[in-house]
This record gives sequence, C-alpha cells and structure tokens, in this order.
Amino acid sequence: MADHSTSIHALLKKHWGYDSFRPMQEEIITSVLDGHDTLGLLPTGGGKSITFQIPALALGGLTVVVTPLISLMKDQVDNLRRKGILAGQLNHAMKRYESELVLKRCELGKIKILYLSPEKLRSPNMDAWWNILDVRLIVVDEAHCISQWGYDFRPSYLKIGQLRERFPDVPVLALTASATPQVVEDMMEKLAFRDKTHCFHLSFTRKNISYVVRHCEFKDVELLHILSRVGGCGIVYTRSRKRTQELAAFLASNDVSADYYHAGLSPEEKNERQNRWKSGETRIIVATNAFGMGIDKPDVRIVIHHDLPSSLEEYYQEAGRAGRDGLPSWAVVLTTQADKGTLTRRLSESYPDKEFIRDIYEKLFIFLGVGMEEGFGKNFEFQFGKFCQRWELNPVMADSALRILSQAGYFDYTDDMTSPSRLIMTVSRRALYDLNGLTEETERVLQFILRNYSGIFADYEHIQESYIASSLDLTERTVYEALLRMRKLHIIDYAPRKRAPYIYMLRSREPRRDVILPKTVYETRRQLMETRLEAMKRFAFNDYTCRVETMLGYFGEKASPCGTCDVCRDRKKREIRLKEHPQASYLSPEILSEAIVFVANRNREGITIANLASQLNLPPEEVLQQIRHLADTGAIRLVADLLFPSDSIDR
Repeated sequence: MADHSTSIHALLKKHWGYDSFRPMQEEIITSVLDGHDTLGLLPTGGGKSITFQIPALALGGLTVVVTPLISLMKDQVDNLRRKGILAGQLNHAMKRYESELVLKRCELGKIKILYLSPEKLRSPNMDAWWNILDVRLIVVDEAHCISQWGYDFRPSYLKIGQLRERFPDVPVLALTASATPQVVEDMMEKLAFRDKTHCFHLSFTRKNISYVVRHCEFKDVELLHILSRVGGCGIVYTRSRKRTQELAAFLASNDVSADYYHAGLSPEEKNERQNRWKSGETRIIVATNAFGMGIDKPDVRIVIHHDLPSSLEEYYQEAGRAGRDGLPSWAVVLTTQADKGTLTRRLSESYPDKEFIRDIYEKLFIFLGVGMEEGFGKNFEFQFGKFCQRWELNPVMADSALRILSQAGYFDYTDDMTSPSRLIMTVSRRALYDLNGLTEETERVLQFILRNYSGIFADYEHIQESYIASSLDLTERTVYEALLRMRKLHIIDYAPRKRAPYIYMLRSREPRRDVILPKTVYETRRQLMETRLEAMKRFAFNDYTCRVETMLGYFGEKASPCGTCDVCRDRKKREIRLKEHPQASYLSPEILSEAIVFVANRNREGITIANLASQLNLPPEEVLQQIRHLADTGAIRLVADLLFPSDSIDR
C-alpha cells in the first residue's frame, strides 16, 4: 500500500490549518485512499467530515456525498468554498434547471464534492449523468439510515445500493456516529462491501462527560437548580416546540440568559440565535432535536434532557455535544414517574393502527387532489398543518402514519421545513447596461446583488431578503417585490424561500384496500422501537448499574464502571457511609429490599422513611434509593414520605 501520510497531512494543514488528525481520522482516510470499502463509526464531534473531504481532494474527480441533512447542505458547501474547495449540492427542492447547472459544473470539474439528498437518486434524469461523471468516491453520511434495524431507517437510502452497482470499483465510505453491532453488519450488507474488515470505530466512551439522571417531582425547579450549580454554556433538549419557548422564558425570568430553537423558525432566526449562542451572548439554548447537527461548539459544559429521547442512539448523539474540548462536562436527564408511561405511549403514537394508516393514505391523495391511478413521479409541496386541520388529525399520529407509508414505498415524505431563497442572473453582464425602466428600489437591490454575490452569473446563490433589506434600509416586502419584478423581466431566476415538507410520489394512487404494510415495515420495526424504548428506560430508571455500562453495553461494547456517573458516585458515597456505619456492611441490595418490604408490611398504616431507617439502624439516605426502586416495581407504595404495603388502600 502507498504511503499517504505526507500528502494528507499537507492537505490538512493547507485547508484546515491543523498539524495532526483526531483519533481514527487518519486510519479511515488511508483505508479509503487504498481503495477499500470503509466504515467509520466516530462519536458526535469526532470529525467525520474530514475523513471524506481529504480523500476527495487527494483522489481528484468527483466525490458524491449522500446525506439526509438537507438543511445543513448549504452550510457545508459554503464552509468548503471558504476553504477554497469546489463543492455543490443537489436536493429535491431544486428546480430542474438548477440541478442541470450543478451537474454540468460537476462534468466540467468545477465541483469536486457533490452533496446529494437520497431522494435525488430516484430521479430518472440522474441515470444519464452517472454515465458522464467521473465518480472516484461514494460517501454515505448518517449511514445507519440504510439499515432496517437502524433507529432512523429511510427507504430512499436503499437506492444507494444501485449507485454502488453502477460504480463497482469505486470505494464506499460509510459514516455514522452510533450503531449497534446488528446495524453495523446490515450497513455493510446493504452497501455491498467487497471486504468487511475495514471497520474503524472509536470507543463510545466519553470519559470527560459525567452522565447523571435526576429523579424529581418538578423538572423546571431542578433545571434551574442544576444551571445555578454548573457554569458555562449549555443545551436543554425538549421534544415540543412550544415547550422550548416556555422553558427559555422561564429561565430568562430567573436571570439565566436563554433563547429557544426549533425547526419552525425561519433560516434568519435560526442563524441569529445559533450565532448568539456560539458567541457566548446567549448562555443556554433550549431546543428540539433540530438543533445540534453540524454545530461544532467545543465548550458546551452541560447538556440537559428535559424530555427523554426514544432511543439511546438519539440520546448518545445529543448528550455527546457536551465537552468536545475534552474538559469535564455534564449530561443530565430529568425524569419523573410519569416519564415511563410517556415512553410507552410513544410506541402507540409512532405505530398507530393499520386502518388509521390506510385512512391517512386516502386522505393525503384527496388533500393533494390526486385521482385514482394518478400521481406517479410528481413532487408536491405539502402543507402538513392544513392537512391535519382539515381532517382534525392528531399531528403526531398523522406524521407517524406518513413515515410508515413512506417506508412502505408509496412516496417519499421529507419534512425538511426550509428551502432558502436563491437566485441566478439570466442576462449577461453586457446586457445589464441596456436595462432601463427599473424603479429606484429595484435598481438599488440589483446593484447590491451584483456587488455582494460574485458568483451570481455562474451558479445559484443563496440570499437572505432580510439581510438585503437591512443593508439598504428597505422593508423585506420591498426587496421581495423588487426581486419578483426582476424575475418577470427575465433579469434573474428567483426562487423565494419555502417552508413546507415535500411528498414525492413513487407510485400512482391505489384503492385504500390495496395498501399493504409489509411486516418488515410495521411489525418488525414496531418491535425494534419497543426494544429501544426499553433500553432507554433501563438507562434512565435503573439506578443500580453504571450509566456508561448500560449505554455502552447496548452498543455492544464492554465497559467497566465509569466512576463519574450518578450511580457510581452514589456507590462511592455508600462505601464511605458503610465505613462510618459498619453495622450496615452485611446488607446487600437484595437483603435491604427484603428488610424494607418486611418493615413496611408490619406497619399497615404506613411508616416514614426516617422511622424505617431508624429501625434498620441505617442513615435515611442509605435506604432511599432502594425505596425508589421498590416503589417502581410495585413491591411497596410510596405516598409523600410514607411507605405502605403494596396491597394497602390508596391514600
């Protein structure tokens, strides 16, 4: 094998300014340059992008990067261009003319790295282009999406296998942050790896992060308490857009600098809030899981989950946004007794009754105005809110039904909420001199565009109407109307920002009774979700096993007690207390449980925790954790600070 060390270090220094690679990056890059199909499992913040960007520069030709993160494509392309690296993107929201222009630039060698949404692989127009383009590397980002066992399986990813068949000698690099052994095997199978020995992964252990679960009665109070004890910036995750606003307002009212972030915000609002947080102007960002992908802020000291994620894969990625600088950091989960039921309910919400799903199928086609045996190959902007409002649907269950139908292959359902405004000049520079009759505002907008977007004659540029408006001291409406006027005069081609999901029809409409939901799409995946939910419950509510042991065991990695999670810290405290109270040294958790149940059963009218501890000759904190466990399992009843036998009357 060739020695690539000198050349790849030179590229790293030239474009990124680094003298050395992060752990496992160089091994992955070398494997790719040696022509091997390669799988890289790098934890969140591990630097996945460099593992394909450097090979793309070294190999020449075109590197195709399939990614589902459409909302991040622009940022990734812009970042590469600032480094002097030729990059472009293709996604389902682009017009055909735009796509053709990008592909032509790829053919001419003016784009070296092409980001591609998986839905684009289905486009019939792509077949002819693959015969022309000089593809040297195929990269599959978020590769767990191709596995039916993955937590975020996407049917459109299966088309990547056909791309592989078209380029059998081109190496494939699959990248993801977290995957179980079963998912790893399935990823390599689906991508037709020629050799499955080139799998590189870092340990899932993040030794600088202390994982803590706080069982509490009032989460908001505990949240405020934690933030008063831990300094530095942080992220608070919640699953509701409305709740992000409420929590941010609650923190701000208690003198904690906070803002909120979710997918429903405009691109300008997202950028503004993200930048304020990254600069330190805002200390805490309260967000849904829409926040975090592509955010490389190294000094996040704490990540708090106000709501439990549905899987350890999701939790690991989100918690892993803490402490990327290697300094001590915290990942905290807040739970109440109601959270167990909430997790269980998610299963029925995510996999509603099959008849409900068929009903959604029929209502969707009526809403889109598609007749029987029509619709194949059409792309629709989809107003999900109006759809739910028209049929008085539960939005969570309706969204789940659409995703299941998408996985069953009836259509592609993409809920990427934003497609930024973009434009290109459609007249030559010389023709601009002959323009006349423009209003003063239109002329000012045109001149601003010409001064600030240098590539506007060769390619579509993303613009922000609000930025143009503030720069020219105009209203956004005035700028918008000026752009529409120039489009009407054929000076520019202008596509305003859109904020709607898309439905791309893979099949014509069928009778409701013919809608089939395969076992692999419904029953199998429902069972997989149930397994993930149970794993999440074990992590959050098993207070006797090290949190890191529980999490890493799920990912197939053996681990010793971490010594820093709340379980390990409590264990250390117990060991210290046992030295102070040697009479308790003979009590194992099992024996202590039996003792607590015995005493509770003797006291039919209830007993306080303090009195129970006194009877056992132990400090109250020594028995409290075991009491919680017994209450969870139903062995005893806990009302306020009184214990009752399990068969006593509710009080």
